[in-house]
Amino acid sequence: MEVFYYLVFGFLAAVVAGLELSKNNKDRINTSQPFNSFKNNYLLVYSLMMAGDWLQGPYVYFLYSQYGFSKGEIGQLFIAGFGSSMLFGTIVGSLADKQGRRRACVTYCITYILSCITKHSPQYKVLMLGRVLGGIATSLLFSAFESWLVAEHFKRGFDQQWLSLTFSKAIFLGNGLVAIVAGLFGNFLVDSLNLGPVAPFDAAACFLAIGMAVILSSWTENYGDPSENKDLLTQFKGAAVAIASDEKIALLGAIQSLFEGSMYTFVFLWTPALSPNEEDIPHGFIFATFMLASMLGSSIASRLMAHSSPKVESYMQIVFVVSAASLLLPIVTTFLVPAANVKGGSISFSGCIQLLGFCTFEACVGIFWPSIMKMRSQYIPEEARSTIMNFFRIPLNIFVCIVLYNVNAFPITVMFGMCSIFLFVASILQRRLLVIADKPKSEDWNAMKERDAEAEPLNVA
Repeated sequence: MEVFYYLVFGFLAAVVAGLELSKNNKDRINTSQPFNSFKNNYLLVYSLMMAGDWLQGPYVYFLYSQYGFSKGEIGQLFIAGFGSSMLFGTIVGSLADKQGRRRACVTYCITYILSCITKHSPQYKVLMLGRVLGGIATSLLFSAFESWLVAEHFKRGFDQQWLSLTFSKAIFLGNGLVAIVAGLFGNFLVDSLNLGPVAPFDAAACFLAIGMAVILSSWTENYGDPSENKDLLTQFKGAAVAIASDEKIALLGAIQSLFEGSMYTFVFLWTPALSPNEEDIPHGFIFATFMLASMLGSSIASRLMAHSSPKVESYMQIVFVVSAASLLLPIVTTFLVPAANVKGGSISFSGCIQLLGFCTFEACVGIFWPSIMKMRSQYIPEEARSTIMNFFRIPLNIFVCIVLYNVNAFPITVMFGMCSIFLFVASILQRRLLVIADKPKSEDWNAMKERDAEAEPLNVA
């Protein structure tokens, strides 16, 4: 069965290479030299930031287990990270809009570096602090950088369509190539150089420090709503009003939460799904294969977004249906493929089928990221971009915390079935978004601010 892994990896690599090399002028977006310099600078920073994130991922659980913590204690540490992201995410998002996105990106680097430093301590309280810092950093990673990019892109007068090029390249590099290289580099540090499980965290801190230096030396500041008299509560209220008054923003938030919730649940489930009888599977190689599938998805997305048709709102319906079907495979194979009763050994025939389905799901993830970024750039008001984006992450983090807390309470097929249902619901909501996509907003952001300002004296009286 070992040959099977190489065949899947080789096939995906060949398809990705073929797609990238076969691009013609119709599949490319004609841009300018100033934009290319701007794009390459952002891609460098984003790749360094993602390298700092990906280096840590495979070794967090392993490090905690090496320190002697039980599965339950490790679960609590993970819940603390997602809970921190949920509680503090909206606050740091609002501060990013008010105090500056560049400053928020620098804060991400400092916070994540501090989180990496805590990994040197075997003390549970110190590690818990590190998870809290990591949760705050994650909120900034998935809001501040994108908010800075979108604002700076339009501030410099670049064409809106060019934004999709930056998004697709960022996912292709940061969530694909960099993830693969980071996984191999982390494996080299831990296994080949025998530097121990803390080494990837030290390497991550170095990459984050380099990225912070690039940000400080080459990025300019931009803001959402920098008005002096606006406190955090007012910003939260404004963001909530924007979501409630514009169905497109509300739909986008629901779609994002449903898909990302399923995606993060999949992260916890794929290992037991592929090795239900403790089969010996190459986790690192499978992870690299998943990232290659994600690169395939982002390559497909870049081709789709280079054309005016089909619209993002249209093809994402199909993506959600395909992703839902791919996560049904563990349930289907349970009924159709005889279960192996032998402990250990190599991956089973059922596992091989599921692996192909999981690669399909990861390809959908690769399409999802640049596509959702493009839709967010179209529908979310600039003044509260980071705040609203972190509002979207609240239901996501609640869901992931519930799943983590009850991960042993339900059979794995039930969990996959739940994720599949969520993805089918996302496709229905995406259909609704397509229908109303061209409708004007019911009330723009400036009108809401003026209305609130007029109403405020009455509230005081």
